[in-house]
Amino acid sequence: MIKSIDNINLNNRYSFKSNSNNTPSFGNANLSKEAKYLNKFIKSQENLSTTRFIQGTMTNWLPKAILSRSLVDFSEFTFLEFLESGLFYFAAPFLGEKLFRNGLFKNVQSKNLKNNVSSNLAKSLDEIKKSSLDKNLQKRLVSTKAGVVLACLAVPALEYGLGFAKNLFTLKVFKISDFNNVANLNKEKNEDAELSKKVETHSKKVLTQVGILSGLGVASGLLLASKGHKSNIAQKFSEILLEPGVAISKLLHKAGVKSKSTDNFLKDYLKLDFSNNNGKLALSKGQLALTCITGLFGYSSAAKDRGKLDFYEVWTRVPLVVVYTIFGSSILDSGFKKILAKKGKFPELIKSDSQGNIAPIPTSKDLPVIAEKLSKANKTPLNSELETLIKQKSIITGVPYLFSVVAMGFLLSGVSRLWTQYRYNQQTKNAQNPQKPQADFIKTSPVFKGIIEG
Repeated sequence: MIKSIDNINLNNRYSFKSNSNNTPSFGNANLSKEAKYLNKFIKSQENLSTTRFIQGTMTNWLPKAILSRSLVDFSEFTFLEFLESGLFYFAAPFLGEKLFRNGLFKNVQSKNLKNNVSSNLAKSLDEIKKSSLDKNLQKRLVSTKAGVVLACLAVPALEYGLGFAKNLFTLKVFKISDFNNVANLNKEKNEDAELSKKVETHSKKVLTQVGILSGLGVASGLLLASKGHKSNIAQKFSEILLEPGVAISKLLHKAGVKSKSTDNFLKDYLKLDFSNNNGKLALSKGQLALTCITGLFGYSSAAKDRGKLDFYEVWTRVPLVVVYTIFGSSILDSGFKKILAKKGKFPELIKSDSQGNIAPIPTSKDLPVIAEKLSKANKTPLNSELETLIKQKSIITGVPYLFSVVAMGFLLSGVSRLWTQYRYNQQTKNAQNPQKPQADFIKTSPVFKGIIEG
């Protein structure tokens, strides 16, 4: 049995103790203040939902808070960012795991299969098909998984509506609908009653549609979960819904396009099924991508209601944030680890195979075990080895995190605000000199022209 390190004891200064799970932990280890803070940081990074919530909030909210242009600007993006982060990182797992898996969708199963369906629901489509489970149970699992996904489409629907909720919040609380006033560009703060009515009407309409769509998703999901096992068509639909990327790959293969990397990309980033996190439903890359992209177009449509400058600012910043959220953070993280591995840094934490693939980095729970082995091998104090490992892991985790805060947070927010101010100044200058042709900072793309003027 490996002992838990609550108080690390060498030379009779500390003591060993085991926890109930026989899993090493830091507990009240006699670490330096620096190591304790770093330990808390790396632990926070190991919780996907919590990590993404903190990173998303820090990356998007903190820079905007520091660079806010007015109280209204600060208030509306604070309302938006915290609401979005909570929805983005907690709603899907909560709805899928708590409300649906162990609630509504469990209750629509036949009495003798309720527990079997619920306990096996986190398994992937491939695992279900290849399992020795009863065929009827397999069909129920496939249709129920698809039903839960249908119901959870409420999340991207709500994401689409967030921009409109923000517009309505600002209008009702501050009586402001013009983005120029929100961003403190127009010092006179003139409000157009017609614009305010347009913003309110459209926002309420979209939010109503979001509510209806969410309700229909839950209802259709429950119907599929309760009846889908009886229909081959429903089974096929369920499989395509869960993994549309696999279905697209099959079509590409028939057309003579065969690429393993393309197949893997489509499978991962178009997957609407949940990921399996130790038997629990967790946010998948495909769900993340769908929600991000839906949010982009929701923001765009809501921004269009409040004027060109709001629309341009959204399309200056949000697409880059979306791409970074879906791909960039993992690419940066992986790339940084490969650089460290190539330079031979932190060999106890970063290990790669002959192809250069990096193995999963040990978690904070693993560090005491590694420290104990190093202490025995090197005949060094266990406490010292543990602190070194904590610092190394904090570098592995912290550098990509710092980049996201600085580059995707402060730099991008600052540039988009400066660009918006420049465009406003140009528009004001052109309005004061009507003999000169009006021009935007960039010529409007035909792609956006219809969207802006439509």
